[in-house]
Amino acid sequence: MKKIISVLFLAVMLISCGGKKEVKQVSQESRTATEAFAVAEAVKNAFIKRDMATIQSQSTDAGFRDITASKKGYDSVELTFTPRWVEIEGSQLFVNIAWKSAWTISGRKSEERGMAVFVMEGTPLRISKIMRANPFIFPE
Repeated sequence: MKKIISVLFLAVMLISCGGKKEVKQVSQESRTATEAFAVAEAVKNAFIKRDMATIQSQSTDAGFRDITASKKGYDSVELTFTPRWVEIEGSQLFVNIAWKSAWTISGRKSEERGMAVFVMEGTPLRISKIMRANPFIFPE
C-alpha cells in the first residue's frame, strides 16, 4: 500500500512539474541595446586593426572625427570595453562603456582607463558622438 501511494505521489509530482515553461519575448529595448554593444565592439576591433572603412561605416561623419581624433601614431593598441548602461532618449542611445587601453609607441607602453558615453542614432545604429573620456585618443 505504501508503495502504491508513493508511486501515485511521484506520478502526480512529475505531471504537475512537467508542464511547458513560458518563454518570454525579448523586448525592443533589449534588442536595441544588444545592437549598440555590437556596434561599439565592431568599432573597437576596427580601430585596433586600423580598418578605417569599417569605422566609417559604423559611424556618422562627426562620430568618425571623434574616433580618429588622435593624430599621434602608435605601434599597437589594446582596448577592452565593458558595457555598463544604455539610456534611450527619443531617437538617440547613450551607451555608457567602461574601457581600458594600453598603447605602445616606440617601445614605450602607456595605459589608461575611463568611462565613455557613445551617442548612437539611426537605423542601423551608428556612433554620432563620443562624450566624456574618449578611448580612441592616445593618453598624454
